[in-house]
Formats: sequence, C-alpha cells, structure tokens
Amino acid sequence: MEPKARKNYLSWDDTFMMIAKVIAQRSKDPSTQTGAVIVDKNNNLAGMGYNDLPCGVKDNLFPWGKDYGENKQNIHNTKYPYIVHAEINAILNASRPIEEGTMYCLLFPCSECAKIIIQSGIKKLIYEDDRYELNKNNFSISKKLFDAAGIKYKKYIFKKNL
Repeated sequence: MEPKARKNYLSWDDTFMMIAKVIAQRSKDPSTQTGAVIVDKNNNLAGMGYNDLPCGVKDNLFPWGKDYGENKQNIHNTKYPYIVHAEINAILNASRPIEEGTMYCLLFPCSECAKIIIQSGIKKLIYEDDRYELNKNNFSISKKLFDAAGIKYKKYIFKKNL
C-alpha cells in the first residue's frame, strides 16, 4: 500500500500562534509576556517581536511595575511609557516586505500599535486574547481604525491538540 500524506498536522494559524507564544517567552516583563509574528502573503515568516524595553536600554534603569502609586497620574513609576509592544517590535524586526501580510499576536493591539500596523501595510490580524477590560475604549478605537483601513481581524481559536 502506497503511503499517504499525514492529515493531522498544524494549520498555518496554529503554527504562527505557537511561534508567537514561544517568542513571548523572551520578554522580561514580570506580569505580561506577549509576542507577535508577521508572515508575508505566502506564509513566509517576515518578522517577530515581544514586549520589552528598547534595545540597548538596561533592564534595571526603568520600572517594571503596573502600579501608579498614590499619585494616580504618575505614569513615570510604571512600565507603560518605556516598553515597546510586541507588534511594533515585529514590524521593526521584519526582514522582508510585510505589505499584504498577516500579523499573529497574543493580545489584541492597542490603538497606538493599530496605527503602525495599518501604516506598515499588514492586511490581516489574528489575535488570541482581547481581555483588557481596563482599556475597552483603546481597543474599540483599534477596531474602528482597522475597520476604516479594511484590515480583517479575527479571534484565534486553537484547533490542534498536541
């Protein structure tokens, strides 16, 4: 009997989301590790990134916490103004053209990332988690921007049991 091609293999979505989960483990952020992967229109890996401080910035020079402290306006004591998001790092690290490409990311992008994703020419977004209830407005702005730019986005559902 002639051997047949295996049927139980990873889909492209499963493959690239798994890569996003692996690259997220490079993050030094103690509370949130997230990753993003960009593939071109032929499903060739074009770039990947994780959330971290900018290259060359020493880890001990800036805060990693999320707590604003007593002064709720003091963002300087948090990680937020210093961290580069995974989506931005993936775009900056791209080694080939990403126009018409797809971004796979673990968290739904914030509005700042959404603008850069649109500007980069990416046309499709697959995301795993949109749990950020604290930033509902920010993420509704992202969706509004994506809709206006014609970028398709969908929540990822893992199909493969390993």
